[in-house]
Amino acid sequence: MALDILAMAPLYQAPAINRIGPKTDPSNRPADPLKPLVPSRTKLTTIEAKRIMSILDEAIYKVELVTLLSYVASNREDVEGMLGEDILRAVREHEDLCQVLLENVRCLKEKERQLQEQEEAEEEGWLRDRLLSIELQKSSLLPLTQQIKDSTKNVLRLLLSNPQAARLLQMQMQSRSAEAQNFIDSLIELRGFLFEKLVTSPMEARDKAQFIQDINRQNSNNQQIIDTLENELAERMKNRNAEEELEDLEAVHREEKITLEELRWRHKVLVEEFVQIREEREINSKKRMEAEQEMVRMVRAATLIQAFWKGYLVRSLLRSKKKRGKGKAKGKEKGKQKGKEKGKGKK
Repeated sequence: MALDILAMAPLYQAPAINRIGPKTDPSNRPADPLKPLVPSRTKLTTIEAKRIMSILDEAIYKVELVTLLSYVASNREDVEGMLGEDILRAVREHEDLCQVLLENVRCLKEKERQLQEQEEAEEEGWLRDRLLSIELQKSSLLPLTQQIKDSTKNVLRLLLSNPQAARLLQMQMQSRSAEAQNFIDSLIELRGFLFEKLVTSPMEARDKAQFIQDINRQNSNNQQIIDTLENELAERMKNRNAEEELEDLEAVHREEKITLEELRWRHKVLVEEFVQIREEREINSKKRMEAEQEMVRMVRAATLIQAFWKGYLVRSLLRSKKKRGKGKAKGKEKGKQKGKEKGKGKK
């Protein structure tokens, strides 16, 4: 089901970057200069691309859950009825392992600091023993680190097996640390870059790179022209000797200033259009992410409703069967009593 959701077309629309009005003859319309920046495809078409995005989405979802474990550990009473005893027990064990690791790391840093302070004053043999002790303590951290990894996997397994608890935990996103949220935002941004990369064909990527190179080359040429004009203007202003020369230079300056403003305007238009495309792409990416998350929530809600409905139907069926069984039993008892009364009357 998750793969089917990810395979749906993202809510992405190509930005309207062509500012030239339509003409009578469509064939005479100028080509869009920024077309190489917009991918022609708006959804993933290959199974490999869909699997890549599915793996990344699953990783982001798991990171969102893991970054809220510290909140669960520090607010056990608030989340006790929300997550269940199994998850809370696993979180407590995970927290204990993390505390042991932090304490060992703290002690190790303290020993290294003391060793640096006493390195010059103590004997060589003592220093060697001290270094050996520190290395042994470092090696002991590896099994503990592996235990923490296994504990994290266990907590995730329990959360993923209980979608309702995971969804309730996700609602506490405001309790996530700023560093963790920045990391998640970076993963989401990476997802957007990866999605754009996957929907861009090799030919489009080549055209985009060539387009950027052309823009950079044009900007460089424009800057060289600007520098040349400014240098010529500065040289002429420096070497003027008379007033009829001042008028000539002013006329030249006006012409060069017009040329300079035109070049700057062209450069500004290109920069604005490029910024507009990037902003619209970010907005579309956010909308697409929100729509996909909403679809995931709706599917999970539908699954939960179906489960409750099936349970209700099963309970209703069992109650109806019990009522039928009781009715038949009462009918048999009444028949026996009537038979007994008839027998007594004959006697």
